[in-house]
Amino acid sequence: MSRPSMPGWTLNSAVDQLLKNEFDLLRKKRESHKLMKKYGIDAIPFDHPDLPEWRDDYYRFKGASVIHKPTNLEICGIIDDVWINKNEELLIVDYKATSTTKEISLDDEYKQAYKRQMEIYQWIFRQMGFRVNNTGYFVFANAGKNRPKFDGRLEFEIKIIPYRGDDSWVEPTIIKIKECLDSENIPHPSPDCEYCEYRKLIKSSEKIKNSF
Repeated sequence: MSRPSMPGWTLNSAVDQLLKNEFDLLRKKRESHKLMKKYGIDAIPFDHPDLPEWRDDYYRFKGASVIHKPTNLEICGIIDDVWINKNEELLIVDYKATSTTKEISLDDEYKQAYKRQMEIYQWIFRQMGFRVNNTGYFVFANAGKNRPKFDGRLEFEIKIIPYRGDDSWVEPTIIKIKECLDSENIPHPSPDCEYCEYRKLIKSSEKIKNSF
C-alpha cells in the first residue's frame, strides 16, 4: 500500500499565481513593486528567459535544477519568484498564503522548513552561476477573518519577511544522501517522520488482520 499523498493546495496555488501575475506586470517594465518600496527593498523583479521553467509554469515538476558533480545527483527546486538588486545580485523570493490572527514570523517550528527551502534555492542558483544575495524574502498573504460577511471575497494583508540564509549545510547533506542511497543498510526510521509512523500502523493492522 502506497503512502498517503498530501492534500491539494488549490487556494494557496491561486494566491501564488495572482502574485506572480502582479509581479510579471512590472517585470518587463523593469519597475519596482510598491511592496518593495514599502519595505525598503531596492530591487526589481528579475526578467530571465528561463523564469517560466524555474517557476514550473509548464507543470513539468522540475523547476531550477543542477547536477551535483561529486554525487551525480540532480538537485531541483521550484521557485516562486526572483528579484534583482542594484548590485546585480539575485534575491530568492517565496510566496506563502495563510490565514491567521497571530503575528506572522519565521519562528514557528514548522516554518524552519521554509528556511531550509530558501537556502536550497539559494544554493541551486549559485551552482547555476548567478550571484545570489544571502537575504531572501518571504511574501506572506494573510487572509482576514473579521469581515461581517463573506460575499464571495477574501481580503489579504501582504507582509514581506526577510531571511538571511546559510546554505553551507546543503552540499554535505547531498553527500550524505548519496551515501545513504549507495549503502546496503536501510536507515532507521525517524521518530519525526509521519510516513514511517504510517507504515508502522499499516504493519500492525496487517498483523491483526492475519491473526484472524
